[in-house]
Amino acid sequence: MQGILPQAGSALAFQLLASVLYAALAVHLWRRQWVAAAAPAAGQGSHLLQLAVLAVHSIAVFGPMFAGYTLRIGVGDAISAILWLTVLIYGLGSLFYRLEALQALIMPVAAAAALLPALLPAEKVIPNTELLAFRLHLVLSMLAYSLFTIASLHVLLMAMLERRLHHGALPSGLARLPPLLTMETLLFRIIWAGFLTLTLTLASGIVFSEEMFGRAARFNHKTLFGFISWFVFAALLAGRHWHGWRGRTAVRWTLAGFMLLILAYLGSKFVLEVLLGRV
Repeated sequence: MQGILPQAGSALAFQLLASVLYAALAVHLWRRQWVAAAAPAAGQGSHLLQLAVLAVHSIAVFGPMFAGYTLRIGVGDAISAILWLTVLIYGLGSLFYRLEALQALIMPVAAAAALLPALLPAEKVIPNTELLAFRLHLVLSMLAYSLFTIASLHVLLMAMLERRLHHGALPSGLARLPPLLTMETLLFRIIWAGFLTLTLTLASGIVFSEEMFGRAARFNHKTLFGFISWFVFAALLAGRHWHGWRGRTAVRWTLAGFMLLILAYLGSKFVLEVLLGRV
């Protein structure tokens, strides 16, 4: 396994290649969905290109992360892995929904994220990575971030679509999106999936804390923001079920919960690693 993982120099080459491929895919999807006058015919070209860039990106981000049978995850690695998973989820979702217009918006972000491990490298090995609870917690947390990243982009695009519907004709890209009610149904399915994953993330974090320190999760800013975000999404789903929340209310609650998640993990990791130089 170690022999197939890239070293530092080759990892940078894979990161650059992944970024270039994401950028090319962004241009391709943008021209098809947002610039072309006529609706594009369904094809396999973009799907094959997505598979190629995901393969390259996976080597770029996960190779250095697991090099030498250790685990190194800096803030750049975390963001890059989350965007990799986000693109993967979008790719799977595009098999069932018309999501190419949404993918055109996420690809430039993924292109930038692919370079972050080189700009913000992990300096130290993370301890206790041999624990199963920790590995489970890590996978679940990345999946939760990816799902809520998608939900946040989705809700912003819905708000844009709703606003333009009230002001006449839609641009070609927005006109090719699924109907607003379909997008709303998809949004809350994504939020439900993210909420369940976040619940498992917090539960696995408690298990990991007990194995490490002999007590439940320590009360710190990460724990605080994590549980507050959980309550925000729980309130949103309850409001949707009991009061039919939608539109601007769904936008505010979704973005508020997502920002709390950013503060819970990525924000604290950025402060510790980049500003303070600690793990």
